Amino acid sequence: MPARKTVKRHRARPRALNKHATGSAHSEEARLSKRPVWQGHLRLSLVSCPVALFGATSRTIDISFHLINPETKNRIRMVPTDPDTGPVERSDLVRGFEITKNHYVIVKPEELDAVKLETTNTIEIERFVDEAEIDRMFWNAPYFLLPNEKSGIEAYTVIRQALEEMGRIALGRVVMHTRERLLALEPRERGLLAYTLRMRDEVANPKSAFAHIPSAKPDKRMVDIAKKIIEQQEGPFEPELFRDRYEAALRDLIRRKEKGERIVTAEPVEDRENVIDLMDALKKSLKHRGRARETQHRIKHRARAR
Repeated sequence: MPARKTVKRHRARPRALNKHATGSAHSEEARLSKRPVWQGHLRLSLVSCPVALFGATSRTIDISFHLINPETKNRIRMVPTDPDTGPVERSDLVRGFEITKNHYVIVKPEELDAVKLETTNTIEIERFVDEAEIDRMFWNAPYFLLPNEKSGIEAYTVIRQALEEMGRIALGRVVMHTRERLLALEPRERGLLAYTLRMRDEVANPKSAFAHIPSAKPDKRMVDIAKKIIEQQEGPFEPELFRDRYEAALRDLIRRKEKGERIVTAEPVEDRENVIDLMDALKKSLKHRGRARETQHRIKHRARAR
């Protein structure tokens, strides 16, 4: 179950109501995309309203590399190729499902269009559950579910308000990217946050995954020390404190190379020695974390004082 958190968001609406703000490559905050990933209707019994789904997360600021020919400095293009006849036009390709090795069932676009469910164009709310009943393993990607036309705002706000007052999560289904997906809807700010949920057959059984771990209980003294370490590091979830340090290092590397700096290859990071005395390691960790926590408090206090 995802933890509820309060973060600054740019308030935005679908194209029918307002223009979207788009994120730039140097933005510190993800922005709402221009185009929805799905459009249709949200329906609760006989009440419905036009809505659109927009991705609530973005990877547009991530660094991505292209494959380059080192001799010509040209970018390599990936061309669809038939092993027997050579390059083919992508527009001429069709979809096929492999039933046995190198034997396929070809499915035409019009045949795919014929396999349409009601949830292709409608999110039908089927059930209301308590948030705590949904195992965190099933939560997947977040989306903003926004009203798509002014005429549907009243029905949208009624559904949202009822969910908030009842303290329930609404479950519905929707077809996205050629798959029917389960959606969990919850009130957030003035609107509805939608999470796609994984289906039962997508989630492995944790009991089987952890079956080989011995059931014997560890030394209580060691557990008590570990609990003290946990207490030292307790704090609120502040996502702004966690940055992708590898991404930052890549940007710095690219900036330095762009300026013509000579890059020195870093020495390989040595593996830490194997811990033989677990009790001793826990005690040292407890002292170390205590000093580190004091340092962090001083740094945080100075930053706030500014």
